[in-house]
Amino acid sequence: MRRRPSVALERGAVPWLLAAALATTVPHAEHLPAWLSALVGSALLWRGWLWHRRRPLPARWALALLVGGCVAGIAWQFHTLLGKDPGVALLVVFMALKPLEMNSRRDAMVVILLGYFLLLTHYFYSQSIPAGLWLLSTITLLTATLIRVHGGAQPVAAIARLACLLLVQALPFMLILYLLFPRVSGPLWGLPQDAYSALSGLSEQMSPGSISSLTQSGAIAFRSQFAGEIPEKADLYWRGPVFDDYDGLTWRARPLAGGPARADPLIEARGQVDAYTSILEAHNQRWLLALDVPTRLPPDSRLAPTLELLSREPLRVRSRFSFVSALDYRANVTEAAAVLQQALTLPARFNPRTRALAAEWQSLPPREIAEAALTKFRNEAFYYTLQPPLLGPDAMDEFLFTTRRGFCEHYASAFVFLMRAAGVPARVVAGYQGGEVNPVDGYLTVRQSDAHAWAEIWLAGQGWVRVDPTAAVAPARIEQGIAAALPEGEPLPVVVRIDADWLRQLRNRWEAANNSWNQWVLGYNPQRQREVLSRLGLPDADWQRMTATLAVLCGTALLIVTLWTLPTRRAVDPVQRAWQRYCKELARRGMARAEWEGPLAFAQRVARERPDLAELTSEAAACYAELRYGCQGDARLGQLQQCLHRLPPQRRRKA
Repeated sequence: MRRRPSVALERGAVPWLLAAALATTVPHAEHLPAWLSALVGSALLWRGWLWHRRRPLPARWALALLVGGCVAGIAWQFHTLLGKDPGVALLVVFMALKPLEMNSRRDAMVVILLGYFLLLTHYFYSQSIPAGLWLLSTITLLTATLIRVHGGAQPVAAIARLACLLLVQALPFMLILYLLFPRVSGPLWGLPQDAYSALSGLSEQMSPGSISSLTQSGAIAFRSQFAGEIPEKADLYWRGPVFDDYDGLTWRARPLAGGPARADPLIEARGQVDAYTSILEAHNQRWLLALDVPTRLPPDSRLAPTLELLSREPLRVRSRFSFVSALDYRANVTEAAAVLQQALTLPARFNPRTRALAAEWQSLPPREIAEAALTKFRNEAFYYTLQPPLLGPDAMDEFLFTTRRGFCEHYASAFVFLMRAAGVPARVVAGYQGGEVNPVDGYLTVRQSDAHAWAEIWLAGQGWVRVDPTAAVAPARIEQGIAAALPEGEPLPVVVRIDADWLRQLRNRWEAANNSWNQWVLGYNPQRQREVLSRLGLPDADWQRMTATLAVLCGTALLIVTLWTLPTRRAVDPVQRAWQRYCKELARRGMARAEWEGPLAFAQRVARERPDLAELTSEAAACYAELRYGCQGDARLGQLQQCLHRLPPQRRRKA
């Protein structure tokens, strides 16, 4: 069987295809190596130059060498050809180089279909509203390019209108599939080596500078919505990891030494409890960042012996949880000996001056020891800063007696070291403190810049008690936020230091819109889908019922779209209309055209029977024949319409 020859690509369609290739590849420049982005841009510019100069396309062997070099460069850059980043890089290269051999309509279809597929890869990196708007505009451009390639030269407005109409017709199917197609938990990309490489937040360990560097990010850590009134800012301590092992520089969490710890901590809530719902951004850790301390836990979670709320699996997608927390509580009034022993452990032969100071307090009751340390921070010349000097091996001695400049992790670490050296069980707690209420949607927004570290000490008869030494040095940090506590000139995200009311309102509206987008579009998970299906009358929908519902709704949508697109009446061809009007006027003059009679044959008969109309009818018939069967444009149509107006007046019959 002979292969059909390819249809040559019209010259006017090339700029549309280059624009589509550019629109689908430009957003990836942020994630690709600089050399690859430059190569992609150069390839598209080269193809545009060849089109403009009417030069021939490069030879196949040259393109083969170029493709081979790009593949080798990608393999060298990423050390593999598998995975998200190298896979996307290969697709971008193919999209940039394919136009260099594009000379047929089949090649154009490859570019368009590759563009549709390449759009999906943008969601690997960003699922924000701007990304969605960009992809919507790009898919409209791709559809318009498809129309231009197959429909020929048309006004740009007509092509854009038809592309938008096609997308509107596809909208019902998109909504039905979005609502009813089974949802899959997890990220869009799931290879272990790069699925969660971009996630950030609190770490499993803490050393000087770890939290201060995190606070320079204005990214949102989570949002919370309270069922009642939002507690005071000074009471908002969101508990994360707990560190009880210190090696002289870094704090870490480790399994308890000695016997097994109590699996379920004993929490005694005193006073009012607060119910709230939090939407946590993915951070690839198990802690759920509940308000200290939770008394009612979400499903598939547990409270660790150190009072951390842990999920069963690491939080790898944005998730929604409901909590109930008590701000006034007593925790583990009776504590295991192994826990208390670990909370007293210190590395040997470090920080002699700090140990000597703590030894002076050992004769005091534990609460007075804690108050003595806080008084030292409060009354002496200590400074709260994001840019503390580097510390040596005896970090606590240098901080307490020399530099006296630090961030929350410095004060929490020094306080816990003093407590342990004085014989008081203590540990470091990391998390977030405070938050800002968005007046647009009522959510409390907690950012990475709200990251904080504080301390806990164990007191007989009271259990674990929170002590925040930062509040003794910079009380404005706890009551007003980090921006109010730092001196002028300290580096902080612009979003935290916004002073203008209109900018703050604009930010609040934008973040509220993002919150709605996250909840109702990106956060449409299996749980949310079950809630929607329950409201639609499918409380226990299995795959069979969902498939049947999908089929019925898609069939109904197809019927509606079909009825919408069917013409209500036959469109009248202007050429045919002009010819019919001319023939109708001739019929009034006694020269009716037979249905079988073609235009040229009719003109010959008119010439025989009505010589006075012969020349005009021959002209009209020639115009109609060329318009109908030739390739003439609007000029001949105007000539045909003028023939109608040039007909002589109809002769009246004699009485």
